[in-house]
Amino acid sequence: MPFIHDDFLLQTPAARCLFHEWARDEPILDYHNHLAPRDIALDRRFENLGQLWLEGDHYKWRAMRAAGVPERFCTGDASPSEKFLAWASVVPQTLRNPLFHWTHLELKRLFGIDELLDPQTAPAIWENANAQLQTPQFSARGLLKRFQVRALCTTDDPAQPLNWHRKIADSGFETRVYPTFRPDKAFLSGQNSEWKSWLEQLGAQADIEISTFAAFLDALEKRHADFHDLGCRLSDHGLAQAFADFPSETEAAAIFARAFQNEITSPRESAQFASFLMLFFGHLDAKRGWTKQLHLGPQRNNSAKNFARIGADAGFDSIGDLPQTASLAAYLNRLELENALPKTVIYNLNPADNYGFASMAGNFQGGENGGVAGKIQFGSGWWFLDQKEAMEWQINALSNNGLLFHFIGMLTDSRSFASFARHEYFRRVLCNLVGRDMEAGELPPDFEMVGAMIRGICYANAKNYLGLETG
Repeated sequence: MPFIHDDFLLQTPAARCLFHEWARDEPILDYHNHLAPRDIALDRRFENLGQLWLEGDHYKWRAMRAAGVPERFCTGDASPSEKFLAWASVVPQTLRNPLFHWTHLELKRLFGIDELLDPQTAPAIWENANAQLQTPQFSARGLLKRFQVRALCTTDDPAQPLNWHRKIADSGFETRVYPTFRPDKAFLSGQNSEWKSWLEQLGAQADIEISTFAAFLDALEKRHADFHDLGCRLSDHGLAQAFADFPSETEAAAIFARAFQNEITSPRESAQFASFLMLFFGHLDAKRGWTKQLHLGPQRNNSAKNFARIGADAGFDSIGDLPQTASLAAYLNRLELENALPKTVIYNLNPADNYGFASMAGNFQGGENGGVAGKIQFGSGWWFLDQKEAMEWQINALSNNGLLFHFIGMLTDSRSFASFARHEYFRRVLCNLVGRDMEAGELPPDFEMVGAMIRGICYANAKNYLGLETG
C-alpha cells in the first residue's frame, strides 16, 4: 500500500465516512495566503519542481539548515535542480515533522507520484514532475482549478499598487482573487527612514501628499476604499501582541509629527501610535463590513546575523511568549464600546494561549438584538501550529469554549500553489478527531447531523461568514 492512500490519517470507520462522504469533495475558499497576484494574473508556468516547491518556502529551509545543508541550497545561488536534490536528501530525515506528510501528499495529489522522496528516487521524480509541469493544468490558474479553489485572498500592502488584482478581475477568471488589507508597515514610527519611504509610496498610491497626521489617515482610508472596490472584505495584522495603550488623537498626531521630522520615538510612543492606528483600522473595517484578522504571537528575526545577510521571512522566526490576553481584551473591548467591533478572527501562535484566546472570543459574541454567528473566531492553527497535533489542540480548545459548528476552517498561509493540498490534510485531521468521538460514543452516530457540521467547516461557513463572491 502506498504511504498516501485513500484512508491516510483516518483511523476509524466513522472518520472514513465523514471524510469521504462529507469533506473530501468540498471546494476551497482560501481566505489567507501569501501567493503573488502577479503569478495568477500572468498565469505563471513553472519551469521545474524547484520553482513550484522551493521558492520562498522557509519551512523547508529550516529543515535543510537543521540537517546541515549549506545556505546556497536554501536561499543562495544553487540551481533549482541542485536545491531540489538537496531537499530530497533531507526528506528522509523529516520523519515525524509535518513536512514528511506535506511533501508526499503534494507529490501524490499534484503528480500522482507514490514513491517516497529520497536521494535515490529524486532524479526520476524530478523528471516526471517537470514533464507534467509543461502541461496547461499545471499553470498557476490550472492548479487553482485542479484544487477546486473557488476564491482566495492574498496579503497586500496598501502602499503597493493593485494592478495585478485589477488584471485578474478584468480577465473573467472563474476563481475569484481578492486582496487583503495588511498595513503593518504603518506602525514603523520608530524606524524613520524605512517608515518615511513607505509613507511616500502610500501617498503615491492614494494620490495624497502625506506631511501631516490628517493626510496620513486620509491616505489609509482612501486605500481601504480602493481595496473595497476590488472586492476586498478582509484586513490582516501580524503582531507580536495586540496594541492596547490608547492615546488621544492629539497625542497620536504629535508622535507622527516627531517621527516625520526624523526624531526618535520611544518604544512607548511607538506602541501608542500603533494602538491608535489599530482603533482607526477597526473603525474602517466595521464601517465597510469587513472581517479583521489578528495574527498574534511571533518573535521575528531572532538571528541578527542571518537577518542582515538574508532578510525577513527566511526562516529565522519562532513562537513568542509575551502576555496576550489582557491587551487583546482591551483592544476588542474598546472597539465594542465604540460600536466599531468588526467580525474578527484571532490566530494564536503560542499553544499555551489556546484556551485564553478561545475563551476570549466568547466575551464579544452576539449583541442586544442578536448578531453574527461566530462573530469572533478563534482561528485555525497557523505557522508552527499548522500541523496535525496543533490542529487538534486548536479544534479542542474551540470546541470546549465555543461552537465548533460555526468554525470557518482552514487556510494555507502559504506562498506556494502546491500548498492547497493542506486543506485536504486539515479535513482528514478534523474528520479523524470527530470520527473518534463518534466511535467512542461521545457524539451520536448521526452522520447527517455531524456530517453537516464537517461540510460547513470545510467551505460553507467561511463563504457565509466572509460574504465573498465565489466562482
